[in-house]
Amino acid sequence: MSDKVKVELEFPIHASPTFLFQYISTPDSLGEWFADNVNSRGKKFTFIWDDSEEVAERLGQKTDVFVKFKWEEDEEEGTYFEFRIQVDALTKDVSLMVTDFADEDEVEETKMFWENQISELKHTIGG
Repeated sequence: MSDKVKVELEFPIHASPTFLFQYISTPDSLGEWFADNVNSRGKKFTFIWDDSEEVAERLGQKTDVFVKFKWEEDEEEGTYFEFRIQVDALTKDVSLMVTDFADEDEVEETKMFWENQISELKHTIGG
């Protein structure tokens, strides 16, 4: 079993941290850009695409700062995916940092996946 590689991406977003946080943390908003539909019960989030669904557990969150999930079917220790909002202290520019883990041969695919999802997010919020 290959160890997964950490993938970290940064996307500038023209939105306030409070507004952006809603889109990375609530099922309704995640359903607008990340998946076709998202349901949650407690810390369990079910992400639905076409005819597949995956369940992730929310490992933690801090309002207007980050939200961190782990896919239930991912057995590997220490893997997760995280959305973190970063605000430049000087310019006040807002970026969304995405951290994910991928098999070595899937790093490019993973980057493309996130680029597509985040462009969908930007389109959704007009950012």
